[in-house]
Amino acid sequence: MDTKDIQKLIDFIAQSGLDEVSIETNELKLSVKRYGQAVATSSQPVLPAAAQPASPAPQPAASVPVVASPAPKADTSNFLTIKSPMIGTFYRSAGPDASAFVEVGDEVKPGKTVCIIEAMKLFNEIESEVSGRIVKILVENATPVEYDQPLFLVEPI
Repeated sequence: MDTKDIQKLIDFIAQSGLDEVSIETNELKLSVKRYGQAVATSSQPVLPAAAQPASPAPQPAASVPVVASPAPKADTSNFLTIKSPMIGTFYRSAGPDASAFVEVGDEVKPGKTVCIIEAMKLFNEIESEVSGRIVKILVENATPVEYDQPLFLVEPI
């Protein structure tokens, strides 16, 4: 696998919904992670220890973007999380002119609608299963969400 192939693979992963890919062959080990995780590649041949050359020939460096680690996050261990029950598009309100179902600081109780997720032209109201106060909205309006992706942080009250 040459540098162009590795770059094509990285571009494909960046456009897909994948967060991590690992490829291992007899000649190559490649591990690519995104979203603030380290990006690592190794193009050294995989050989038994006895067959390792004493001085390996230098390999051409792959053009791999290195992602800087994000700033330390605030402690969120005491917060509850409302997660997406499905894949779809996240909407904070019932329509473009309507007000948002919840804002930061609003109190929620089980059964209160917090957002809508549109999946296959069906608009599904997502209800809170916890009681508390919304402290953070983790998803931008009208963006795709994955199954089990955190949507809201809720402080129990």
